[in-house]
Amino acid sequence: MVNNEQPSRTALMSAAARAAHLLVDDAPPIFADTLARRLLGDQADELLGYHQAYGDHPVLSGARAAAVTRSRYTEDRLAELAGQGVDQYVILGAGLDSFAFRSEPAGRVRVFEVDRPATQHWKQAVLARAGVAVPPSTGFVAVDFEQLSARTLADGLARAGFDPGRPALVSWLGVTMYLSREAIGRTLAAVGGLAPGTELVVEHLLPAGQRDEAGQAYAEVVMAAAAEQGEPWRTFLTAGEMAGLLRESGLRPAGSVGQREALPAAEWERTDSLRPFELSVLTRASVPAR
Repeated sequence: MVNNEQPSRTALMSAAARAAHLLVDDAPPIFADTLARRLLGDQADELLGYHQAYGDHPVLSGARAAAVTRSRYTEDRLAELAGQGVDQYVILGAGLDSFAFRSEPAGRVRVFEVDRPATQHWKQAVLARAGVAVPPSTGFVAVDFEQLSARTLADGLARAGFDPGRPALVSWLGVTMYLSREAIGRTLAAVGGLAPGTELVVEHLLPAGQRDEAGQAYAEVVMAAAAEQGEPWRTFLTAGEMAGLLRESGLRPAGSVGQREALPAAEWERTDSLRPFELSVLTRASVPAR
């Protein structure tokens, strides 16, 4: 369970998957998170040890595939938007994301990490112990997504220095499956209230009938483990259902991709155990002109 001394187990596992990708999988990497290991703090050796010892296990290789694919897809889109002048990046459920502390574009983009206070406090303490400075362009916004409202998010972002009159990229990765449908809708509505031209990349999980065999097998194991750790999966959405929620929230859907489609096809011609599977979907949307 989340407490005042620890981030969510999910945040740790995602960071471990990104870090292990550089240790276990073959070159070239899908995504190079060179800071993820340091963000694991004292738990790094234990968490990475599982990947190093059992890296070909479908659950561990699946976790790496999911984590690096969604990060690569989102940061590629951020780079495109930054080239067009977008200079604000809001990370909903930031967890142990390291973009603000390791990426060259971070110097040109203001980053706003939105997450639970316990995770944020732990992360900042680990960064301090590792000697990693928090750039002045990075702000932290503490929220509980089950209680979040449009006003809560807007006020928190404004206090952190966000300019509500300019567009941003908003990412929401690895979170929606842990929330109620109502909480997802409230958060999407909050994003829909941001400036026109703002883009969203949101990840959601497919219901059982739309997964392939590998995706179903992964879900059965990880869903049970997540529930045992006090972080049960609660919501699954088809691409159509997510598009409907986006429209209800004032957002314009712009398409969805699975893991396979999120990367150029040649990058899945790998010699290691990483393979795409049908479970997670990345959906893009934008705030239309009013």
